Amino acid sequence: MSKTVALIGYPLQHSISPAMQQPAFDQLELDVQYQKWETPESGLAAAVDRLRGASVLGANVTIPWKEKVIPLLDELSDTAARIGAVNTVVNRDGRLMGFNTDAEGFVSSLLQGADYRLRNRKAVVLGAGGVARAVVFALLNEEVTSVTVFNRSTERGRLLVRAFARSAGRIPLAAPPWAELAESRALADSNLVVNCTSMGMKHADAEADSPLTAADIPADAMVYDLVYNPEETPLLREARKAGAETLGGLHMLVHQGAAAFELWTGQRAPIDIMMAKAREALR
Repeated sequence: MSKTVALIGYPLQHSISPAMQQPAFDQLELDVQYQKWETPESGLAAAVDRLRGASVLGANVTIPWKEKVIPLLDELSDTAARIGAVNTVVNRDGRLMGFNTDAEGFVSSLLQGADYRLRNRKAVVLGAGGVARAVVFALLNEEVTSVTVFNRSTERGRLLVRAFARSAGRIPLAAPPWAELAESRALADSNLVVNCTSMGMKHADAEADSPLTAADIPADAMVYDLVYNPEETPLLREARKAGAETLGGLHMLVHQGAAAFELWTGQRAPIDIMMAKAREALR
């Protein structure tokens, strides 16, 4: 019987996950169809319930449902529970298990895409949603020197900081107001800037915008924009003007997607094919 894996989010016009995941299933000769299930909030519970069907292996969960999907699931992996966000669901005989592969994908994509190691870095994170939570989790695990979170809703940024205060230990973790970003000492001293917002994403309201200008960005920093569509975002253009090292979100997409693929199938993901097909889809 043919199997299905779904992509649940809203909207999904920007997503190239099907163009990346379907060739991976085909390469391993697995009878699996990867489908977009564009899901507004009113349909989220019903979409998740569909995942319990015998022909469904599971799903990817993307913006904006990575946190709101949690109460609809039966169980969480330890990592997903600690992050407080789910991007991968696995159907185990009608019981839905939530995982988070974003943290793993973030670390491995920096290593494979830029030979960049996180230990002892001073990090600035833009955004406080589901993917930002995974990034902060990974940064703390990899023993960075400090993490500063800027979010347009300062209160949401502070909620994220409070959620990770215990696991941060002695690592300074703060959430100043977004209005202070460009002039902040944290940004000026940073080695790593990670954009976890949708700013600059194709089809988003802020598609043409960058959270930072070249004048704001330290020349010796790594700027990692987790937006992958378009491949060159406004933020990456500004970072290159500043002379900073850059990495685009396609690497994160592929590495978290490969980890999800392995959870659904129990087989090693053909990551080279996934990257090649993802690049094709963008171009």
